[in-house]
Amino acid sequence: MGQFREPEVILFSSDVQRAAEFYTALGFTETFRVPRDGEPIHIDLELDGYRIGFASIESSRHHHGLDPATDGQRGTVTLWTDDTAAAYAQLTARGIPGLAPPHVWLDRLLIAWVLDPDGHPIQLVQRLDSAP
Repeated sequence: MGQFREPEVILFSSDVQRAAEFYTALGFTETFRVPRDGEPIHIDLELDGYRIGFASIESSRHHHGLDPATDGQRGTVTLWTDDTAAAYAQLTARGIPGLAPPHVWLDRLLIAWVLDPDGHPIQLVQRLDSAP
């Protein structure tokens, strides 16, 4: 078996452009888009070496024969931060739905949850020993 490389998570999206704009506003940079012009069916983004992609639900069905789930919490994106409470407050103030406010977990992490435009949970995580 050949070696694997460049892992990436792809999330299915009902609106790939909207998903990319949301994550770009969080600091991700676009690295790949299909098609280059017009309504995208796939966009890849990167932040600190981590890549995430968004694939159109309809394109995944039509081009690849997949049957992606279209509702429910199907996966999560985790973003580490130095200040979970501030990040949660800033995002919810921008109208991003909060799923769970900041709370201590495992006595060493401060975690909060928000939702992206497709309903994927985003976990905001801070190590408590790095609290401001």
